Amino acid sequence: MTGQKRDYYEVLGVRRDADDDEIKKAFRRRARELHPDVNPDDPDAEARFKEAAEAYEVLSSAETRQMYDRFGHEGLSNRAGATNFNDFASFQDLFDAVFGGDMFGRGHAAPGQGEDLGIQVEVSFVESATGIERELEFEGVEQCATCEGRGYPADTEVDPCVTCAGQGQVRQVSRGPFGQFVRAQVCPACHGVGTIPRDTCPDCSGEGRVRAHRKVSVSIPAGISTGQQIRVNRGGHAGARGGNAGDLYVEVHVGEDERFWRDGLDVVSRLEVPVTDAMLGTTATVPTVTGEETVELHAGTQSGEQIVLRGKGFPAIQGRGRGHQRVLVDVKVPRAEGEEARQAVAKLAEVLDDRAYRQDDGFFDRLRHAFR
Repeated sequence: MTGQKRDYYEVLGVRRDADDDEIKKAFRRRARELHPDVNPDDPDAEARFKEAAEAYEVLSSAETRQMYDRFGHEGLSNRAGATNFNDFASFQDLFDAVFGGDMFGRGHAAPGQGEDLGIQVEVSFVESATGIERELEFEGVEQCATCEGRGYPADTEVDPCVTCAGQGQVRQVSRGPFGQFVRAQVCPACHGVGTIPRDTCPDCSGEGRVRAHRKVSVSIPAGISTGQQIRVNRGGHAGARGGNAGDLYVEVHVGEDERFWRDGLDVVSRLEVPVTDAMLGTTATVPTVTGEETVELHAGTQSGEQIVLRGKGFPAIQGRGRGHQRVLVDVKVPRAEGEEARQAVAKLAEVLDDRAYRQDDGFFDRLRHAFR
């Protein structure tokens, strides 16, 4: 990979206002995807992995992130002690130092950390515009009620773990181009707890968690669209032996509605109008995402004209503002079938062709009379 450096936020796939936790999770995800060990046939894998690690090291530090936000790549290259991102091994050390273990799941970032969980939910078009509180049901892992997440009965005696001396972690010192790293890993004997129980819980077999049917209430914000996700902090699978739960990610799918479609923040709908009403002018009732509204059609309304209902669209999820509803007029012209219908249309044509009526204040009254 050569050429101009890409934006670090783009490299990790995060917003510019992402918090530290989002940046860390994004780097973990990208590193798993790009690591050369899982892309042995891709000659660019190492370069992309370096790029992701470089982006993480800059954005994970408040000082370098602020400098990057203000001055970009140029500001980083000119700072004293700038890091040289050229040695692949240094990035592996960086990853291990940050996440505390092997990146492919043979270690853990934290003792007993629960896994993230993803589910989907479908909402109606109107619900996506107005927002809704939805109770979701799914299969997941929750804390064992019998042992309250400990993994063993309350009256069971426990002994200090001899492998980690009760610390819950084992440490390994390594050296790399960045200097010396102390890598802390979850103790494989006690799984980070620091003690070894003499007995285990019969219901969870010592895991401190069990599979169960779960329910969670999720607030779906107004303005959401298909494919967007809602993160429920600590709503994922329960952690082992009292560890923190993972996060729950709810992906939203918005159902179709034959009355509406979405264009950015605007709602678009169609209003069918008989040709006589379009010619004479009338009022009509149209549906909106918040109820029905009455609109005025002027005499001589044409197909394709728009009636704008201000503020009847989608709100912006981030920021301010709200879209409108654009009502597209569709004038329906019937077929003149039969002799009586053809005579009526011919009579109407005579009325419309009479220029004198066009200057007469009673023109529309005569026009209405022609339809009797």
